[in-house]
Parts: sequence; structure tokens; C-alpha cells
Amino acid sequence: MKKIISTPRAPKAVGPYSQATEASGTTLYVSGQLPVDPATGTMPESIEEQTRQALENTMAILAEAGYAPEHVVKSTVLLADIGDFAAMNGVYARYYTRDMPARVCYQAAALPMGAKVEIETIAVK
Repeated sequence: MKKIISTPRAPKAVGPYSQATEASGTTLYVSGQLPVDPATGTMPESIEEQTRQALENTMAILAEAGYAPEHVVKSTVLLADIGDFAAMNGVYARYYTRDMPARVCYQAAALPMGAKVEIETIAVK
């Protein structure tokens, strides 16, 4: 059984997909979150602020579905420039402080809307 998750505290999907989908009431698949402020529709400039915003969007979706950061088991981080890895990682480490999820990080040729970062998340209760 699947349940679609949506919250106004994260940006609306910009295509034919959901913010998140919960499967069987125990696994949450969060679509890649861009660093878009849901209130203004704008993105901050720096990689640090973009990472923070993408993670704030992720946390809002997790909370809407009744999950917490400690439920996150896997993250995929896409960077427009792998040279931003250390800066992104510094912000990311503030959100996952214990029992860190598995993670992979790739440089992408380009990200939607000219973003510097996009973060996809899987959580399990």
C-alpha cells in the first residue's frame, strides 16, 4: 500500500512526481529536494545555504509523514560541483549527528533550476 506525502513546508513538486511516497507504512521515499524556499520560491546563493535549505525541506517532509532524522537510512546527494563536497558535508553533518545514514554523493552535469545541490532521502520506521 502506498501513501502520497505532501506539505506546504517544502516546495511543491515541479513535475509529475510527489514530494514523498510512503510504502507499507514503514518506508518513506523522499524525492530529491532542491534548495528552494517554499515561502518565496527562491534559492539562496551559497552551497552552505543551499544545503541547509534542501535539508530543511527534507526535514519538513519527514515530519509531515511522522518520521525523524534518525529514521533516515540512505541519502543521495547530487552536487553541481564536486568541489563543494566539504562545504556541503559540513552542513549535512549538523542534521545527522548519530547513527548516520548510508550516503552517496555524485557530481551531476546540471541540476534543475541551476541549483548547486539536490538531496534524495529514504527513511524506515
